[in-house]
Formats: sequence, C-alpha cells, structure tokens
Amino acid sequence: MAMDDIPPKDEDGGRDWLEAELADTLDEDFELELSEPALSMEIRKIYRKAHPASLERHDYFQKLLSLQAELIRLQDWVQYHKEKIVVIFEGRDSAGKGGVIKRITQRLNPRVARVVALPAPSERERSQWYFQRYVPHLPAGGEIVLFDRSWYNRSGVERVMGFASEDQVEQFFNDVPEFERMLVRSGIRLVKYWFSITDEEQQMRFLMRIHDPLKQWKLSPMDLQSRVRWEQYTKAKEETFARTNIPEAPWYIVPGNDKKRARLNCIDHLLTLIPYGPVPHEDIKLPERVFNPNYERVVLPPELYVPSKY
Repeated sequence: MAMDDIPPKDEDGGRDWLEAELADTLDEDFELELSEPALSMEIRKIYRKAHPASLERHDYFQKLLSLQAELIRLQDWVQYHKEKIVVIFEGRDSAGKGGVIKRITQRLNPRVARVVALPAPSERERSQWYFQRYVPHLPAGGEIVLFDRSWYNRSGVERVMGFASEDQVEQFFNDVPEFERMLVRSGIRLVKYWFSITDEEQQMRFLMRIHDPLKQWKLSPMDLQSRVRWEQYTKAKEETFARTNIPEAPWYIVPGNDKKRARLNCIDHLLTLIPYGPVPHEDIKLPERVFNPNYERVVLPPELYVPSKY
C-alpha cells in the first residue's frame, strides 16, 4: 500500500497511526537488509568491483512484499487442505540459504512454517539408520518444513570432511531416491534447491564475515575448510546431482551471486510449483470489550517493569 492510498486523517489521528504501523513494517525489512560491516576500504573496493548494481531497494522491497503476500495465501491453502510441504535448501557455505529462508518465513505463522537446522549428529544418532533423525521433523497435514541443510549432508560435508566412509556414501546414494519417492507417495510435496555461487563470491563473503563483528559467528572451522576443499565439494555436488535428480524430486539450482535476485527468484519459483488457490475465510469481527464496573486494576510495584532506558 502506498502512502497515497491511506485514507484521510480522521479526528482520532487514525492516519498517523496507520502511517506509523506501515513505517514499522518497512523498518523491519530495512533492518534485515541493512549490513554495514567493519570492512577495510580495500575490501569495500573489491566487493563493489565484483558486484555491479543490484536491484534498487524500493524495487526489491516492493517485489519481496508482493511475493510474501502470495506466501501467506499459500500458507492458508496448506492449512485448509492439510497439505504437507518439504523444501530443502542446500549449497556451499555462505551461498545465501539462510537469507531466503528468513524471507520466506518472515511473515508466516511459525506454527505452520518451521525451519529445521539440525546440529552434528550425536553418538547415538550416528548408530541409527541414517535418515532416522530427519524423519521426526517431517510435516504433518497443514505444515511447511524448510530444511536448512538436510540428509544431503552425507553426500556433501560428511563425505568431503571424511565423516562418512565411501561405503556409507554409496549406501546413501542407493537409498535416497527410494526414501524421497516414499515421501512423495505419502503425500509430501518435496522441493530441493541448490544455491550456487562462484569461488570468488564465496571468498568475498567469507572475508566480509571475518571483518564484520555481527557475522563472525557464522564462520566455523568447517566453513574455513570448505575454502581449502572447494574442488572436492564441487565433485561431491556433481555426483549428488547425477544420482539424486529424480523425476519425483528434481533439483533446482538458484544462481546466488546476487542475493536479492536469488531470494526473489527462489520464492517466485517455489510459488509456481504449488497449485495453491483461494480458500474460504470467515469474516473477522472484533468483539466488544466487556466492562465490569466493580473491577479495579491492581497497581503493580515498579520493580516488576523493565527500565525505560530508550
């Protein structure tokens, strides 16, 4: 809604209130986008040279908000029809998986759309059937589950870093197509995205994380090793595509060097894969507040309140 579309101000100051609400919403979006890392001027120059002008912020937000409105319609359809959706996000470290997941879930009901990002398996989990720890996180009817990395850890990081033997990797490749066919046969809509960035882009993003105190937590020793083993990861990715790109659950590659376009393209594509449509809604009416003339609000002690420092 443009500011010009807001109804004229009434005696109660309704227009001012609505403008403030809209401004708060846009501020939240801006906060997500705003990133001023403590980079040296040399790194800034290199980054700008490697990145031609992206979408204008206004244009980007306009398109993002439009897509997020469609995601809400998708959510309503999923709830109404008790659909089950699983979306897998894979790719190299710093490829942008977390950014698009954040934008997808930003305005959705967390009871409907939830993110699964499992830690390294425990000793007990390592002794289980490989897929066992993922199964409890699969959706029930009316749910959307987004996997920030998934069972494909086995053919990626576990293989490259030596946490899985070649026999285990081979067993995974033999099992995963049938496992995913079972999911699809059970009524789950399974979508698999691979976020792809160039060698140079990953190096630049790692440098930015090193120099940005707000993002240093994103770098782990495993991430740094992924730079050393770039070619091994590439070979692992190629074999993963070759052996797990099945008709029932194909892979979709998202070019990720331009973060904003990657987010918009991925969300738009996801919406095209699901045959969602309008669902009936009951009119919502705010009930009248019940006033009890005998009720007197208790005055609470000041020490219970959070200090008003700002």
